[in-house]
Amino acid sequence: MPPTKEKLHPRSKHRERYDLKALAKSCPQLARFVHSNKYGDESVDFFDSEAVKMLNKALLQHFYDIENWAIPAGYLCPPIPGRADYIHHIADLLASTNHEKIPTGNQIKCLDVGVGANCVYPIVGNKEYGWDFVGSDIDPVAVGAAACIIAQNTVLRGRVEVRLQPNKSRIFDGIIKEGERFDLSICNPPFFASQREAQASTLRKLSNLTHQKVANLARNFGGQHNELWCEGGEAQFVGKMIEQSRQFATSCLWFSSLISKQANLEGIYKALRKAEAVVIKTIPMGQGNKTSRIVAWSFLAEASQKDWAAERHWGGSR
Repeated sequence: MPPTKEKLHPRSKHRERYDLKALAKSCPQLARFVHSNKYGDESVDFFDSEAVKMLNKALLQHFYDIENWAIPAGYLCPPIPGRADYIHHIADLLASTNHEKIPTGNQIKCLDVGVGANCVYPIVGNKEYGWDFVGSDIDPVAVGAAACIIAQNTVLRGRVEVRLQPNKSRIFDGIIKEGERFDLSICNPPFFASQREAQASTLRKLSNLTHQKVANLARNFGGQHNELWCEGGEAQFVGKMIEQSRQFATSCLWFSSLISKQANLEGIYKALRKAEAVVIKTIPMGQGNKTSRIVAWSFLAEASQKDWAAERHWGGSR
């Protein structure tokens, strides 16, 4: 039996091995995907996209009170533990502006750039910390799917809103409304610069899972073009986000993005200096053998950050 996943955040609900019996009790549809592996342990087939989707559905139902969750065929089905880790780490970042206490409740408003059809970040952030969310996306199908998840789960209704970004060259403009303020923004950017690069990554992942060379390009977590790759990959996307965030310097306290490749950090730091970000923080993350990080930035100095928290009445905290 694998040890505790110590690289995950200490508050993560996913540090222990999946209890598939408990998950199947919460989500009976999972049971038909559970089988004994060659070591005699109960498992699911991570090469089976339907099994992965059902595992996600069970995790969201068991840990996050989501009764109805579905995504369109071919859309990104992300590993829940990694998404939860981002939320926990960014909660710690907010605590750094609030006397080391995590601000909770619906007075905290978070923007999820690229919410996707799965709506996972708002689900986790709302359950764990009671935050309200706005999720943006350039894909009308993804926005529609996320809206269906919200409508079909009472815990999300009135707490999560999705907005379509019709201008693919803009990130915040048209999404952050005049006079609207967000305490933080989060983003899981398109990591790859091309379809070929995304496919090569998939082959490496599948080969690592099987400990043998895999030539089948079936993507077990799915993903549309705009979810997985864009011109210039994450470096160019985040660079554009940094440049455009300056226009909204007083509309959002903390901007942030996941960065998968360490090699991209130098260019990102350069873009942040050019945009005149006042505070820059890099937060390491790890899951299994994978390492990544969150880069967060603010255009407000420490004193202004404390004024922000006071004006926003960051009350209930933990």
